[in-house]
Amino acid sequence: MEVILLEKMQNLGNLGDTVKVKPGYGRNFLLPQHKAVMATPDNLARFEERRAELEKAAAEALAAAQKRAEGIANLGTLTLHRKSGDEGKLYGSVAAGDIAEALDEAGVEVHKQEVTMPTGPIRQTGEYEVELRLHSDVVQPLTVEVVGG
Repeated sequence: MEVILLEKMQNLGNLGDTVKVKPGYGRNFLLPQHKAVMATPDNLARFEERRAELEKAAAEALAAAQKRAEGIANLGTLTLHRKSGDEGKLYGSVAAGDIAEALDEAGVEVHKQEVTMPTGPIRQTGEYEVELRLHSDVVQPLTVEVVGG
């Protein structure tokens, strides 16, 4: 199945690229999420008419992501207080949603889908590095410190 990308997709292509994808991926993800359209002659012509508008929207999204990344960089370390046992093992865990919620409270809007935790949920006290994928071109590292109590 060939589609025209309406936004830059990591590991797939840039705005306006015509790429070949598996039918299920195109039909179940790209098309319903309005990230791509079928590569037909009519859609190619319609895309070329809208190219400037889409490029402007993509540039605005990139600028907004960079601004949010600056806000996160200014925070430095995010400290979370959780109940823990004597040896630092948490009662529960710290997941992506908890980090996103703490960042929202700190004044930086982040969705839990943007938080990448390479080792999975945090289950011990200590310092951890997580990545925030705010845009396909903007990845901001963040140090999360989990303090027991």
